[in-house]
Amino acid sequence: MEQQSNALARISSVETSAERALGTTTSGEDVAVLAPAAAAALGLLTDAVRRGADPDGIVQALKAAGVHEAFASVFDAASERVMEAADDPYDFDVRLHADNLAGAAGDVRRAFEWL
Repeated sequence: MEQQSNALARISSVETSAERALGTTTSGEDVAVLAPAAAAALGLLTDAVRRGADPDGIVQALKAAGVHEAFASVFDAASERVMEAADDPYDFDVRLHADNLAGAAGDVRRAFEWL
């Protein structure tokens, strides 16, 4: 005789939105849907501080989680891709764009050094 399960559901795996977006294609438009989610998560922390949460605790939690490094890594990766996609690596405008992205990564890291 077959036994019936008491479980409502059996979870065999969890697919994140990042895996879902990256699984379909790697075009910028599809991956860009992740940016609003990241902004919304930070917005929740902003709201928590405004409602009375310990701001120092949240900043330390952000540092411990490596948010600054993850954010800076996005700029680093973008800089690398700009240079990889360049037809002429000595093109001033292309190099300037890549350098600005790399500089932004450094600025994000330095900002967290002061906290």
